[in-house]
Amino acid sequence: MSVVILENILLVGLIVCAISAPLCRHLLLTVIVYMSFSLIMAVLWILLESPDLAITEAAVGAAVTSILFFLTLKKIHALTCTERNQHE
Repeated sequence: MSVVILENILLVGLIVCAISAPLCRHLLLTVIVYMSFSLIMAVLWILLESPDLAITEAAVGAAVTSILFFLTLKKIHALTCTERNQHE
C-alpha cells in the first residue's frame, strides 16, 4: 500500500518537473529541474525492480549530463552573468 502511494507521489513529481523545466526563466534552474527529474526517474526504476536502469539513469541522466550542462553554462558565461545581475 505504501509503495503505491510513493509511486504516485513520484509520478506527480515527474509531471511537475516535466512541466516546469521548459517554463523556467534561468538556465541554471532548468538544469537543476532536469537533474531532479532524472533522480526521481531513477527512484521509480528502483521501485519497478529494475536496478540496472536505475543505476544508468542516475549515472547518465543525473550525473554526467548535468555536469556537462553545468560546464556548458560556465563556458558560455551564463552562470557568471546571472550571478552579476543578482548582485547589482
